[in-house]
Amino acid sequence: MKFATAVSLMLAASANAFAPVLNTNAGTSSALSMSKVERNPNFAKLAGGYLFPEIGRRRNAYIEANPEMASRIISLGIGDTTQPIPEHILSGLVNSASKLGTKEGYSGYGAEQGMADLRKKIADKLYNGIIKDSEVFVSDGAKCDIMRVQQVFGPGVTTAVQDPSYPVYVDTSVMMGQTGNINEATKQYDNIVYMPCTDKNDFFPDIDNMPRADIVYFCSPNNPTGAAATKEQLEKLVKVCKERGSILVFDAAYAPFIRSPGVPKSIFEIEGAREVAMECNSFSKYAGFTGVRLGWTVVPDELTFADGSKVRDDFNRVMTTAFNGASNIVQGGGLACLDDEGLAEIDALIDYYLENAKLLKEAMESIGYSVYGGADAPYVFVKLPEGKSSWDTFSEILEKAQVVTIPGAGFGPGGEGYLRLSAFAPRDTVIEACSRLKEAMAPVAA
Repeated sequence: MKFATAVSLMLAASANAFAPVLNTNAGTSSALSMSKVERNPNFAKLAGGYLFPEIGRRRNAYIEANPEMASRIISLGIGDTTQPIPEHILSGLVNSASKLGTKEGYSGYGAEQGMADLRKKIADKLYNGIIKDSEVFVSDGAKCDIMRVQQVFGPGVTTAVQDPSYPVYVDTSVMMGQTGNINEATKQYDNIVYMPCTDKNDFFPDIDNMPRADIVYFCSPNNPTGAAATKEQLEKLVKVCKERGSILVFDAAYAPFIRSPGVPKSIFEIEGAREVAMECNSFSKYAGFTGVRLGWTVVPDELTFADGSKVRDDFNRVMTTAFNGASNIVQGGGLACLDDEGLAEIDALIDYYLENAKLLKEAMESIGYSVYGGADAPYVFVKLPEGKSSWDTFSEILEKAQVVTIPGAGFGPGGEGYLRLSAFAPRDTVIEACSRLKEAMAPVAA
């Protein structure tokens, strides 16, 4: 007992040694006072929380208020894949993990830019050799790479984005200090060029009449509209960026969903793009790697800053300074993705989700809505009746049908009046969701 008591006293003394020193002359509030470090003012500019966690919060609030409905919830919201990773691709992950348990197969740090074999395979298999493997930077996903791109360009640039568009482009621009405050009347940030993309212009901006921006973010097929830009449209985009001396950041994360002949899957299919563009991509939607995390960014040698220095060199500095490379295990899975067997498995997965999109599109059209996307993209963009709020519609569908959707306004003011449906749910739940949506959403005039 004496030993136990002594040990207890020693542990207590040790704990006290590392306890914070408090001002005994101050009250409790002083002991818990704030630091003297000023908050980054750019974070105070952000309007509300990030879209997808906000959707989750509202979903959870509904379940908390209606616990009996929890088992009925169907998610057509966040674009998260649901089908298992296919056998051949999975074997690449498993084999890579197993090697780490052997003396011969163990590997530690690798090149921050990615395994040489994977970089070459991406260049050869996905780009047919129109880019160099040295221009490929393997990462933990396109979303992370967007922030790394922002670090390269810094706070002194003006950004242009499609409206509506993936919220990361705008939010990271705000965090980086490129913007002013949000205009409460327009719901747009000062010093960002918003390029309207609606059904009135076939979801492609009137780029000629837009103000110049230093950095132009463009996603095709687009999230959330599902629109895939044609070759002619992308030629126009590259031409205008070249004339204005802008750099184009092309997000091709949904490229494998393109099935229409002649629609480019990469900006580098466009003549002159190597001089003005870089491209971000990801295995998330290719192979169900949303939780596995593997992506890449292509930065051509020809892409330079105003002083002639290479953008590639600065991006390489960011990668080598703030990143230790993608997981060796995951890169083994990426290599398997690009085997002939893996590419066939990816095609089967994409076909599955495209069939889901077709079902959702047909269901909404059958009750009189104008529907876009769903052909070369996994998203279906539904136009709501005039004056109908997208957030109100989100809440109405959740309450009436227990189906989670995404309000278009969450992708920017240009998305107001639309609703995005994701085709990544399992087939049986998509069929059930179609049935519920037909009941919950009153028919409208075509």
